[in-house]
Amino acid sequence: MTSAEHSALTRKLSAFVALSEVELAVLERLHQRRRSFVSGRDMVHQGQSAQAAYILSAGWVCSYKLQADGTRQIVDFQVPGDFLGLRSVLLRTSDHSFEPIVDIEAAEVLKSDLLDAFAQTPRLATAILWAASRDEAMVVEHLVGIGRRDADARMAHFLLELGSRLALVGMGTKDGYDCPLTQYHLADALGLSAIHVNRVLRQLRETGLVTFRDGHVKFHDYDGLVDLAEFDSAYLDQSGPLLK
Repeated sequence: MTSAEHSALTRKLSAFVALSEVELAVLERLHQRRRSFVSGRDMVHQGQSAQAAYILSAGWVCSYKLQADGTRQIVDFQVPGDFLGLRSVLLRTSDHSFEPIVDIEAAEVLKSDLLDAFAQTPRLATAILWAASRDEAMVVEHLVGIGRRDADARMAHFLLELGSRLALVGMGTKDGYDCPLTQYHLADALGLSAIHVNRVLRQLRETGLVTFRDGHVKFHDYDGLVDLAEFDSAYLDQSGPLLK
């Protein structure tokens, strides 16, 4: 993992606030407890108590709710620069699970570390609150997608959102991005069957909009995909620092 000054989280928070040397030093301390997790094994279980939060430094994670019948609904995917379990630090138990999709690296952040950081650097606390609010806005969009968008628009919106999130941390462009998600991940996130996901991706490819193959999303007609999804990125709030 790199130092906090060059971390994905720093790049992400810099979209909201121009970080000072003091704030960068506090972020460096938050990155001290560095851990690795293997894919496919939950790092946090739904209902687990006394949890730390994590700053994802490398790899992808999915957060999900497990249903009584054993099925799951993926709530979101986390990419480098995202916090994992920030809400669970303040709640008594974690209300959902986190599973690494690939082997990951993350910094463990204890509740005491986080509260100390907030007390020392209120602007950094505000920036982290911005990141948490942005995550909540994405969950709202996912709810709208599942409830109101047809399958093609839902998929298009999801792929565009991922691209915007990855661009913020230097991992994606309007040409495309690497993506380790399977059709089963997409199905559990978008409320579709894996067969339906396959059909939708084929249709988007055949209409010349986007190809998702061999772990890579390739945008062929970015603006056309935006039109199909009616994608307005304002909710991602990535236009530049609000605080200097």
